[in-house]
Amino acid sequence: MNRLFRTFACLLLLAPAVVCAQVIPLQVEVVDNTALIRVGTGDVPLMDVRLDFDDASGLTPAAIGHGAKTISVTAPSILARLPSTGVTIPSSLPVMVTVEPPLLGGLSFDRRVHVEVHTHLLTYTAGSRYRLFKSPLGGAFRDVTGSVQPGSVRTRGTTGGFSQFLVVRDLRPTGDVVAEKIAWLRDRVALLTPSEAAPLYTRLNAVEAAVAAHNWPAAMNAIEGARVRVANRAGIHIAQTWSADGSTTNHAGELLAGLDTLEFSVGFLRDFGP
Repeated sequence: MNRLFRTFACLLLLAPAVVCAQVIPLQVEVVDNTALIRVGTGDVPLMDVRLDFDDASGLTPAAIGHGAKTISVTAPSILARLPSTGVTIPSSLPVMVTVEPPLLGGLSFDRRVHVEVHTHLLTYTAGSRYRLFKSPLGGAFRDVTGSVQPGSVRTRGTTGGFSQFLVVRDLRPTGDVVAEKIAWLRDRVALLTPSEAAPLYTRLNAVEAAVAAHNWPAAMNAIEGARVRVANRAGIHIAQTWSADGSTTNHAGELLAGLDTLEFSVGFLRDFGP
């Protein structure tokens, strides 16, 4: 049987514990600052992945370095890369997408990439716990979700770099997720010069205090204040360029993406509770 048929057999016919590892065929189209990746073939693919770059150079299908495969949802090598409790990979969508541009491919971009994963293999409900997770190649996955929308499920997020993406179900307490995202941002801020870091620490402290007090407008204002400062300082005082050859560090993009996903989780905590 052909490769696509084997892929669907692995996804739909086998028990989750024995999902086959299969490379999935992709179709890629690039238009201006947007790359569209169709995962699977036919009228209804497994998923569509859209990458909208704030400002890209050298963006071609070959420069993206794309790939996708089915994975075992119980494989120790995968579970070790997820948070220890509360996060599972849906058995109906055990697909990992890799975007790892080749070192000499010539791709670079400033600030962020807006990522959308759209699939008909999951069902949207209000207050959905589906999330977009990202990891460095072979590293630990973390939540980068910026929104979850119907159609059937569209998970969106932003990133200052690459490379691997999963759609997962995250049942962890939202307050813990918010605290984790604030801690991650503090670690990123620590990479800046002291003069750039201090105002951002102040704003993150304000977010944390406002969340603890359930003062949602103050929390959102502090997040927006941090985002405006990073955006205004990007490219001048805060490095903002990602390049495939690893010669630059995109501090601004990572901070903006971290603030985007923090805003989503604070809003989810406000609207749906812990």
